[in-house]
Amino acid sequence: MFQATPRRRGPLSSAMTMFELIYHNVVRSIRSQHRNALVAILLNMLQAVMFVAAFYAMFSLLGARSAGLRGDFLIYLMSGVFLYMTHIKALGAVAGSEGPSSPMMQHAPMNTIISICSAALGCLYVQTLSLFVILFIYHVAWNPVEIEQPIQAYSMLLLAWGTGCALGLVMLALKPWFPAVVGIFQTVYQRANMIASGKMFVANTLPSFMLNMFDWNPLFHCIDQARGFAFINYVPKYSSWEYAFWLGAVFIMLGLMGEFYTRKHASLSWNARR
Repeated sequence: MFQATPRRRGPLSSAMTMFELIYHNVVRSIRSQHRNALVAILLNMLQAVMFVAAFYAMFSLLGARSAGLRGDFLIYLMSGVFLYMTHIKALGAVAGSEGPSSPMMQHAPMNTIISICSAALGCLYVQTLSLFVILFIYHVAWNPVEIEQPIQAYSMLLLAWGTGCALGLVMLALKPWFPAVVGIFQTVYQRANMIASGKMFVANTLPSFMLNMFDWNPLFHCIDQARGFAFINYVPKYSSWEYAFWLGAVFIMLGLMGEFYTRKHASLSWNARR
């Protein structure tokens, strides 16, 4: 009998409401890793430090430190580890974001685009903060950090994050239809990138038959290009950031189309199948 009349919102008001929802969901996504947001960030930093320490010990024991670039060996390791972690965590965050059948979607202002953007931005925030804090500590406690082109190098981290989000969006669209297959593919992709990302070697030193095994991977191109921007004496010859950019753009379009189709056919029974 009584029905509330919906208020018409202007474009600016709608945009501000959406940004506010994204902000609150970014905070929620960060705190979902731990009750304390600071502890969640510290745990991510600890994971990055452990990765770098493990690779440093492995290269030192194998006597392969000379295989890196001329320059700071730890910066060489960090340039691979941070981009790898950003790419993989972005994929996992977007693929694990709340879909159309989630209970959160029952709230009127909430939608899947807000959920996806929140997961992606939350991952970027944590990874960027961890990167700057670890580099600052290394700069103060050990050696001065010298990066030849820092803005371009950071843009490669953004590109690795973007391609991870694009692949995660495709996984999110396919997950309700093929949950087991998507889970297996995501696990295999993450494990394969431990080597296929190229973070443990320099692309210019690889023979052609080995390059053919890695140049399909956008993360391989991002890491190699990042090292070209970070070190003055390294010029990438076998990688291209344009390849990663356009591949990410294609996957974003495919993911958005798949997510739109999946949202139209959403069913609450999908939650019981997971």
